[in-house]
Amino acid sequence: MLKNTPIKLVMFDMAGTTVQDNDEVLFCFAAACKQEGLLVEDKRLNALMGVSKLEVFQILWSEVLGKEIQQQIIETKAQHSFLAFCEILEDYYRSQPVIPTEGTLEVFEWLRHRDIKVALNTGFYRLVTDIILNKLGWLAGLDAQYVGGSGSIIDFSIASDEVPKGRPEPYMIQKAMDVFGIQDPKQVVKIGDTPVDLAEGRKAGCAASLAVVNGTHSRSALEVLVHDGLLGSIRELPEWLEKHGLV
Repeated sequence: MLKNTPIKLVMFDMAGTTVQDNDEVLFCFAAACKQEGLLVEDKRLNALMGVSKLEVFQILWSEVLGKEIQQQIIETKAQHSFLAFCEILEDYYRSQPVIPTEGTLEVFEWLRHRDIKVALNTGFYRLVTDIILNKLGWLAGLDAQYVGGSGSIIDFSIASDEVPKGRPEPYMIQKAMDVFGIQDPKQVVKIGDTPVDLAEGRKAGCAASLAVVNGTHSRSALEVLVHDGLLGSIRELPEWLEKHGLV
């Protein structure tokens, strides 16, 4: 529920929101599924974007094999598929350019100029997160706990394997709040590009849970979900925040 309280933190998703994603993650998922003999349509994979990647394979194998299959069998297959995906994904990001979405750096600067913390979270695990951050130059200036300072581009980074459970659970947002001593979730805005991003913001009780429509999900796919706003791109965030009295 939107509440007009000046915010102290914006939690951004990475791939598809602040980092350009031209279906690369979907391609890597599809390649891993094919390699593992897991027959899944791209539409189903895209619906799971933003979810912790290991959890994606647990969900998919459970759907394919059925609930009557022993959980241990599903867990074993999911772990094997996840490792195959990791190898494909890491090779991809190490070999390909990584580019921020248009307007992202300007929005980061706009927020930090107003003493609003910029945090990134993701369904990726830490190793891939660091590969991406390093290529972007956003890893520079972060300490061992991934907290930034005056010379860093971002103020905090957290990955899905650093909390008990990834999105849509609110643990990553809550961890960021902890780091910056923020007790009221109404001082936080969440923005992403997937259904689980929107759900994460709601579960955390954020002042607003927003999504961009130029990422992995279209406006028509997102507008049927509960949200506080859909933006054409990340570039529209400052105007939206000003319009709703959150800065």
